[in-house]
Amino acid sequence: MNINNAVRRSTNRIRQRRLRSPRPGSKQPGRTVQKGVNRSRTDTNISQQLKDLKYANKTSAAFYPEVKTKTQKMSQDSSELREAGNSYFKAGDVQNALSCYTKALKISDGQSDSGVLYRNRAACYLKLEDFNKAEADATKALDVDPGDIKARFRRAQALQKLARLDVAFLDAQKCAQLEPKNKAFQDLLRQLGAQIQQKAAQMSSTDSRVQQMFNILLDNSAQTSDKQKAAQNLVVLSREDAGAEQIFRNDGVKLLQKLLESQQEELVLSALRTLVGLCTGHQSRTMAIVNELGMDRLCGVMGSGDSAVSLSACHLVQVMFEALTEGMKKAVRGKDEAILPEPSRELRSMLRHLIDMLPASGVSGPGRDSAINLLVKQVPRKSQRNPDNSLTLWVIDQGLKKILEVAGTVPEMGDGPPLTDSTPMSCSVLLNKLYDDLKSDKERENFSKLCEEYVQHHFGSAGMERKLHAIQTVSILLQGPSDVGNRTLELSGIMDAVISLCASDNITHQQVAVEALIHAAGKAKRASFITANGVALLKDLYKKSENDRIRVRALVGLCKLGSAGGTDFSMKQFAEGSTLKLAKQCRKWLCNEALPPSSRRWAIEGLAYLTLDADVKEDLVEDKKALQAMFELAKSEDKTVLFAVGSTLVNCTNSYDVEKPDPQMVELAKYAKQHVPEEHPKDAQSFVEKRVVKLLEVGVVSALVCMVKHESPVLTEACRECIARVILALVERHDDRGLVVAQGGGKALLPLVSESTDKGKIKAAQALAKLTITSNPEIAFPGERVYEVVRPLVSLLALDCTMLQNFEALMALTNLAGISERLRQKIIKEKAVPKIEGYMFEEHDMVRAAATECMCNLALSTEVQKLYLVKDSDRLKLLVLYSGEDDERLRKAASGTLAVLTGDMPELCSRIPETTTHWLEIFQALLLSESVDLRHRGVVIIMNLMQADKSLAEKLMESEALEILSVLAKAEDPTQAPVRKAAQRCLDLAIEYGLICSNEG
Repeated sequence: MNINNAVRRSTNRIRQRRLRSPRPGSKQPGRTVQKGVNRSRTDTNISQQLKDLKYANKTSAAFYPEVKTKTQKMSQDSSELREAGNSYFKAGDVQNALSCYTKALKISDGQSDSGVLYRNRAACYLKLEDFNKAEADATKALDVDPGDIKARFRRAQALQKLARLDVAFLDAQKCAQLEPKNKAFQDLLRQLGAQIQQKAAQMSSTDSRVQQMFNILLDNSAQTSDKQKAAQNLVVLSREDAGAEQIFRNDGVKLLQKLLESQQEELVLSALRTLVGLCTGHQSRTMAIVNELGMDRLCGVMGSGDSAVSLSACHLVQVMFEALTEGMKKAVRGKDEAILPEPSRELRSMLRHLIDMLPASGVSGPGRDSAINLLVKQVPRKSQRNPDNSLTLWVIDQGLKKILEVAGTVPEMGDGPPLTDSTPMSCSVLLNKLYDDLKSDKERENFSKLCEEYVQHHFGSAGMERKLHAIQTVSILLQGPSDVGNRTLELSGIMDAVISLCASDNITHQQVAVEALIHAAGKAKRASFITANGVALLKDLYKKSENDRIRVRALVGLCKLGSAGGTDFSMKQFAEGSTLKLAKQCRKWLCNEALPPSSRRWAIEGLAYLTLDADVKEDLVEDKKALQAMFELAKSEDKTVLFAVGSTLVNCTNSYDVEKPDPQMVELAKYAKQHVPEEHPKDAQSFVEKRVVKLLEVGVVSALVCMVKHESPVLTEACRECIARVILALVERHDDRGLVVAQGGGKALLPLVSESTDKGKIKAAQALAKLTITSNPEIAFPGERVYEVVRPLVSLLALDCTMLQNFEALMALTNLAGISERLRQKIIKEKAVPKIEGYMFEEHDMVRAAATECMCNLALSTEVQKLYLVKDSDRLKLLVLYSGEDDERLRKAASGTLAVLTGDMPELCSRIPETTTHWLEIFQALLLSESVDLRHRGVVIIMNLMQADKSLAEKLMESEALEILSVLAKAEDPTQAPVRKAAQRCLDLAIEYGLICSNEG
């Protein structure tokens, strides 16, 4: 939106409103103006006066002016940049100050200049609470000038926040010695002294408690219950810094090692949880513990048959990975850190042990799943921006064959390592993650060749077991890196073997072949081939097989082929009614509790395909028993069902993306006799809303909450995206949001905004916004959770998000900003203020008003208020102009912000007449408004101006405002009591200043 056009429109509206607005108590609308006010002056050149206001790319350039143009920056010296940074810093604009100091450092030549710049930048980092960088910059400033007392003081402040109290005390002590009368130095020194004493007392107390626990655990005569209590107390102590340090220094690792070998589940679990406390966030302790315990022992514990112990060991290894990788990212400073060896050797050693666990026959199924889970989390890059994928290449080189060995294992053959129901799917997820992390065609080609060679080697070997192993490997590849799976499927003889084995008399052979056939039908081209050649075979298997495992898999194959047309109503693969019959049979299998969970899971797989048909959706939501059975499976330990349940619910709620074709292109396609997709009549919005209501009645939210809680590679990012889409569909209607919140839907969204696909994160954030708008955020997200909501909401203020998502994010942030100062600080820290200011210029009325409302609540924070004091900024001008707009909602937000700012910052009042020559008309229009809210805001602004500056009071009393205030002060309507009170206060101020006399006078 062009700001000049906005200003011109605002000015014209103000003039028109002034001409048509009668003054209260006046019989003649055209009465002459009060004496002393020149009304002949009109602001005909207002757009010329405001040409410096610019707006582009949704960032308020007018609010954050560059120091110079790009060509001028090259010749600008560091001193000018430093002065600009100083000005920004004094005005509270820390981000721009930081930018100026950083630019100045890049072009600074002199050492003394760089010392001052580092010192100033350290002050910025302190304000931004980035204490590591603050300490680093202060140290660099001291390297330049050891006598720089300000730099030393700032380093002491940073070190205090980093809990390095002894070093901070030395710096503060030196500052106090150089300037004994400096109160800030003395205060910091006293604080540090008290903190050090408190820490020493805590350490002493903790030491005695640790020793007491050790004595009980080492006492062979102690009762088992006492030992269990002592071990649990160690877990609690390890979560505190002092306790963890005391346990570690007193040879606690050796004691914990004995507990791990005790074979008593409670003691082993306590030992693992204590080790988690010791390793969390501490690189040096973690490296020492890894070397002392050894990965062989940890992997042995993780591979045990006890699922609880295995999960705890997996969590410990995960924490160790995080401590070592985070340690590598941090800059090395201080003698303790400087002597540490590079942790990459330990990391690769840990990964090697995990890879070796995969094919080991002595490792339990849950232990193997834990190892795969750790590889999924630790090996691929967290962000594609990181160019280093060497860890992935190393794992492919060292462990791809071992992963494929597990992937190709057929449990029924009994010759491979023990697996769980989740292991095959976990392998496909790991393979897919590794493949997606490859950067070049050469790397992907190498991956594909290794897989092809592995499959060919086994398929070409003698014996049916090896051929089944190869076909099972192809199935897993088709579920993971499908491009690689398709290449292996096209190897000579593979597809023919699959078709022939489907007719085998051996149940295991049939099962492996049918599953491969189902996964092979993924692409439309291959699906049409199988439809032509394999449908009769699948029907024959379904009707004639006496084994339920084969029948249900054949049924899913038919379901997948029957849904090849997707949501296109005109594309039917089977005869009319066949799809509904297949769905009915799937629901029947699903509700049959006599069947094993694995067979019932396949029934949900079938529904995931068939629910692309709206008739099937309608039948499913009417079948409460089937829905409840599906939700119970979703809550169960069988994690492989998660994606199928998520896909089914996405289809039922129509929360998938649908691109509506251009009507003109549709007409052209019809004219050219091309196929045009048709929407099913039952996919209309009215049908979707009824389906959502029925799902809520059956308890879909509690099922989704349980699904999110699962810790497994099977809960992939794509699966999380499905869950986010479904929850977004469930909260679409206002009336349903309370139920979603009550059943824990809000809490379930929080992990989805950080661990999902890019689309999934946006969907989850939008659902959070909808809940925050209509629900009390403190109830929907109790405790500290409400602060986790801010970042995803700010992420919706982006150009690649829709206008609706922008609007809902602004509304939600408005609610949060009105709750507490801490939440406002969180919003400011997430750098939302510049984005919100950008949306204040949007052409869309509702978005512009929502952004201004959000700024109104943020203006309660001192940091935001200081932004309005920055010179050469037009923030204040924009608010004054918006207070004169026609949009009532925008006027309320802008005038409300002005009321807050003028009340909290009297120094701002004198600058209001400088914003526009129409300021008086705008405020008078507020006083004359039919809206009580606008009238109240206008009176409060007038009152604040009069309290702040007597000269402003004189101008106001010489205008029509005096007569308007006199009438408002006499209003008898109870609803206008706040207006009457503020108006009376304005008149009282005028009397105090001697500008008017009271009636009695």
